Amino acid sequence: MKNRSLVSIDDINREEILDLLKRARYFEEHPNLNVLQGKVVATLFFEPSTRTRLSFETAVNRLGGRIIGFSDANTSSSAKGETLKDTIKMVSNYVDLIVMRHYLEGAARYASEITDIPVINAGDGANQHPSQTMLDLYSIYKTQGTLENLTITMVGDLKYGRTVHSLLMAMRYFNPTFNFVSCDELKMPVEYKEICDKYGIRYTEHTDFTPEVINSTDILYMTRVQRERFTDIMEYEKVKNLYTLRNNMLLDARPNLRVLHPLPRITEIDQDVDDNPKAYYFEQARNGLFARQAIICRALGIDPENIN
Repeated sequence: MKNRSLVSIDDINREEILDLLKRARYFEEHPNLNVLQGKVVATLFFEPSTRTRLSFETAVNRLGGRIIGFSDANTSSSAKGETLKDTIKMVSNYVDLIVMRHYLEGAARYASEITDIPVINAGDGANQHPSQTMLDLYSIYKTQGTLENLTITMVGDLKYGRTVHSLLMAMRYFNPTFNFVSCDELKMPVEYKEICDKYGIRYTEHTDFTPEVINSTDILYMTRVQRERFTDIMEYEKVKNLYTLRNNMLLDARPNLRVLHPLPRITEIDQDVDDNPKAYYFEQARNGLFARQAIICRALGIDPENIN
C-alpha cells in the first residue's frame, strides 16, 4: 500500500486490522499524547460531515498535531474550477497527511496516486468509508469480546451505504453470517454478494424486518436512507421510512445484541430505543476518536507505545 494510505478497507489485511484495534484500545486508555508535535494534517471535506470531520480533527488535536483544510468545498478554490489533482498537489506541499471526503467514488484512490503524502479516505460517494469501518469493528469487538462467528444484520440502505460495504469487506476475515434487510430498490449490490460467495460467507436477504431476524442477531446495524444519493426525490420519498427500529422490537433479542448506526439518524431508530442498554450508537461514535487516532498514527509511521 503506497505511503501507508488507507483508501479502502481492502488495503489492510486481518493482522493489520487487529493491530489497529489494539492501537485503538491503547488510545482509549491514553487519549492525550503529544506524538504529532510538528505534524500538520489537512482535512479536505468536499462533502458535508459532522462526526467524521470533528473526530478526525479532535484526534489530531489530542495527539498534539495541527489542522488545516476546509469543511465546505465552496470556500476552497474548487469553487473557482480548480481540479482535484491541482488541489491535492497544492495541499501536499504544506502537510504530512491528507484526510479527504469526496462525493465521487474513487476520488480518494486517485488522490493517493498523485501525491507522496499519505491519504486517508473519509468517505468517497457510495464506495468506501474505512475509518468508519475501523470504529465499527472496535465497537463490535468491545461489545462482543470477539469478531469471530457473529451474526450481523444490516438494515436499510444497502445499495448506497458505504459503511455497510466496508464493514462487509472487513468482516470476511472473521467468519460472519449476514442478514441483509432492505427493499428491492436498496438491495446489497451484486459485487458485495459476490465477495460473500468468494469467501464462503453465509448471507440471507429479506424485505421484511421480522422478529425472527432480529432475535437471531448479535449486531444490528441500522442505516439511514441517504437522500443525497437519489436523483429522483420521489424514489427517495417512497423508501425513506420503510424500516424503523422501535424499543419493543428488542424485547426478545439476544442479551448480547447491540444496535449500531453510523449516524446521523432520521427516522430509522425511534428515540425510545436510546435508553435501551442494547443501544450502542452514541458510544460507537465516541469510539471513532480512538480508531482514528490509531489510523492517523499508522499512516504517519508512528507507534505511540514506542515513543521516547
